[in-house]
Amino acid sequence: MIIVLKPLSPKEDIERVENMVKARGLDTHVIEGAEMTIIGCIGDTSRIDAKLFEVDPAVTKVMHVQEPYKLASRAFHPDNSIIDVSGVKVGGDNLALIAGPCSVESVDQVLEIAKAAKASGANMLRGGAFKPRTSPYSFQGLGLEGLNILCEAKAATGLPIVTELMSAEYLDAFNVKGDVIQSGGRTMQNFELLKVLGKIDKPILLKRGLANSLDELLMSAEYIMAGGNEKVILCERGIRTFETSYRNTRDISASTTLKKKTHRPVIVDPSHAAGIRFMVEPLAMAAIAAGAD
Repeated sequence: MIIVLKPLSPKEDIERVENMVKARGLDTHVIEGAEMTIIGCIGDTSRIDAKLFEVDPAVTKVMHVQEPYKLASRAFHPDNSIIDVSGVKVGGDNLALIAGPCSVESVDQVLEIAKAAKASGANMLRGGAFKPRTSPYSFQGLGLEGLNILCEAKAATGLPIVTELMSAEYLDAFNVKGDVIQSGGRTMQNFELLKVLGKIDKPILLKRGLANSLDELLMSAEYIMAGGNEKVILCERGIRTFETSYRNTRDISASTTLKKKTHRPVIVDPSHAAGIRFMVEPLAMAAIAAGAD
């Protein structure tokens, strides 16, 4: 349930309505926009009579939010959210371009790619220090050594780094050294890890799983946001279908639909979706045309 207050409501009116909500056992989430203030009611609102709040002189209207995700819903937050990643803005009218190696293999490799990526217009560097692989015999990444190499590349280029966290065991190191912590498609529904990510003040790049719906992605984002961390960036990375001509099927509708459902920034991973080099550029351009951030 959300309570929409009259434009330019004074602080005392906002606090009065907020206290009315809390007195009924609910938590609140206040969004103060340029034209209106919205109070989101978090908890079981099914037994709360909306008329209790509608009679207040500061209230314009009360609306029930049907979606199970509340904090991520655009109804709770009509304006697009913008996340600042070490000076690089993601969301709104800004265009983020993240590039880098799939896995970190050496200092020379990452430095060469980081410099080339920056020269090509990228404003963030992505590389995998820990790599989730389908086969246990495949290269699993350099671990913390790889994270240190990414930090060297950041020092050389100034590019903020994005890298995937697979276990809460390494959270402290990632929290200190990383600029954006990625939760990959395989860990999208690792709810205990999502809860941990909700307790830190660090941007989280949350990738959609190979066989997950958009609402399931948003519920995973809700886990992080419910813990107190609202710096969630959603990522569409392709879904598994019957097609075998490329790695995954890039869901062009996903970014458009997500922008309607949520205020969170939405980005697209064209390289992991297709898995084929020549498809990366057209898929990236298609993503931007469809409204991705």
